Amino acid sequence: MTHRFQYVVAFIFILAAAMSRLLPHLPNFTPIAALGLFGGVYFNKKFATIVPLAALVISDYVIGFHSLIGWVYGSFLAISLMGMWLKNHKSAGTIAWTTLAGSVLFFIVTNFGVWVSGYYPHTVDGFIACYVAAIPFFRNTLAGDFFYVTVLFGSYELVRYFVMKQTASLQSVSH
Repeated sequence: MTHRFQYVVAFIFILAAAMSRLLPHLPNFTPIAALGLFGGVYFNKKFATIVPLAALVISDYVIGFHSLIGWVYGSFLAISLMGMWLKNHKSAGTIAWTTLAGSVLFFIVTNFGVWVSGYYPHTVDGFIACYVAAIPFFRNTLAGDFFYVTVLFGSYELVRYFVMKQTASLQSVSH
């Protein structure tokens, strides 16, 4: 992508992702992790981390900031770094496994933050109760991450395919 085009695309993605968090949706069914993975693959390093975090900041400004924000933002930063790794290992299988790994990472890190922050007793039973209570949210996280990864990566690859096909067609006509 050209530098200017990347700014425009990043801006559109930030606004779309922020809006998706503001509209009614299932808890944790958002495009932020998918945007982190996608950005890591297709954006430069700066945009790969800034785009999902900017979407979070904008939407959290409206929704309200909370005490667990560091855990949430840190999770999405790590997922963006996973996307950067994915850039050199991209295949349908690695995209699927990285999506699953990102969902699991978000679940583990953010719920550890919930437990550490004192929402549950600092006991083994409190630790287990915290993670068990989060299971319904994890289902939504998985569903949202796989849905949005499919939409982002699938749309990009479809557009790329048709652009390449059109370019090849135009080149064959010009010769």
